[in-house]
Amino acid sequence: MIDKTVASCKEAVADVFDGATLMFGGFGDPGVPGRLIEALREQGASRLCVIHNGAGGDDFALGGLILDGRVRKLIASFPNSPRAWAFRDRYLKGEIELELIPQGTLVERIRAAGAGLGGFFTPTAFGTELAVGKETRIIDGREYVLEAPLHADFAFIKAHRGDRLGNLSYRGAMRNFNPVMATAGKVVIAEVDQLVPVGALSPEEIHTPGIFVDLLVEVERDPRLFELEPPKRRSAK
Repeated sequence: MIDKTVASCKEAVADVFDGATLMFGGFGDPGVPGRLIEALREQGASRLCVIHNGAGGDDFALGGLILDGRVRKLIASFPNSPRAWAFRDRYLKGEIELELIPQGTLVERIRAAGAGLGGFFTPTAFGTELAVGKETRIIDGREYVLEAPLHADFAFIKAHRGDRLGNLSYRGAMRNFNPVMATAGKVVIAEVDQLVPVGALSPEEIHTPGIFVDLLVEVERDPRLFELEPPKRRSAK
């Protein structure tokens, strides 16, 4: 019987090794696998390369991992949010490397990795410092930059519900980077709010099929992360 569930986040992150490249889902606080990242802080892996939309917040999850000095490189689009003080401090001291990528390019590089593509051409960032050292090409009179796919050794993602087969269903703003990152990690680890029996999720509800997920752990929501709720429908008058 296939059962991808584990008893704890500690068990889920046990195999993350020093120097690993990790993807963390989420956009701001919504959809961040905070419990898994906190377990990684306790696990002790260091010299990590982290791919995330931002640079974390305060001293929790990614912000805490950076504060602990465990991240050698951050690949992100928005590293300078008001709460990313841990990243700013380390970056200004030269203690962490930053690869800045436009958000659309970031998600497309991740998608390219999941789709098995060798890269893609985009006009975004052509002629800027972000294009230095990259192949360029003129296509139909427009200038493009070649971007490589982004792979990861591990992808930490957050979903609302999941079953023992690894099928996942997201809620509201959880459907940001989580689904695409689930396709691009060698090992995909999901934390879910609720573990449900196989068959409880209809095919229409399954946003990430279990074939992409390796490990699954049920967690309680952490109050330090603000989760956006889906908009409430107004009743017809």
